[in-house]
Amino acid sequence: MRSTNNPGRVAGFLYLLLVLGGPLRLVYIPSKLFVHGNATATAANIAAHEWLFRLGIVSDLFGAVVLIFLSLAFYRLFKGVDQYLAVLVVILGGVMPALIYFVGVVSDAAALMLVRGADFLSVFDKPQRDALAMLFLRLRDQQNTAAEILWGLWLLPLAILVYRSRFLPRFLGVWLAINGFAYVLLSLTGELLPQYQNKMFLISQPALFAEVAFMLWLVIKGAQPLVPALAASSPLVA
Repeated sequence: MRSTNNPGRVAGFLYLLLVLGGPLRLVYIPSKLFVHGNATATAANIAAHEWLFRLGIVSDLFGAVVLIFLSLAFYRLFKGVDQYLAVLVVILGGVMPALIYFVGVVSDAAALMLVRGADFLSVFDKPQRDALAMLFLRLRDQQNTAAEILWGLWLLPLAILVYRSRFLPRFLGVWLAINGFAYVLLSLTGELLPQYQNKMFLISQPALFAEVAFMLWLVIKGAQPLVPALAASSPLVA
């Protein structure tokens, strides 16, 4: 079936765009530019690679837009399974995370302005500007930790929809539910026991691959909602 006639494949390609864009700001840029505990070195790296930092900002804006369209694609795919749960997916997985993306862009823009040393910031000396820039970057990191709650919660209604759908494998629904709980635990660990956050992330790795598996299934095989007459007679997908 062509992608335009296959709602699952449309959602899969949007999911792929999101997965490909996310690591730039969340993984590559921090590893390339940020020096833990050294505000001066971090500010110097951002100033020397300003376009890379700006590319991270643009990738976040792109991700926010893709998230909204992805959640709407899931609504189209699953509204016949349970419309209430499909709406939850749009709210928890599209609207609210997109807003958090936009807030994160503001934090990054503030850090960039401090690093560049705009005229109106001349009342601060350079070490103070560097420290403030690091503060905004740390706030952005804390925002990501808090956002993991939403990264997990939106997967729970999505997991139920996949499990009930009959046109997708049930094991994907179970795996997505485990993935959702893992994100919630990661967020709570980061807020309550931050010293164990990295360890919890490593332990959670097998669960976190559920979204990749789900995305690949949709891209490769797609998914087509069953028409009502067939839904009543079709066997469950194991």
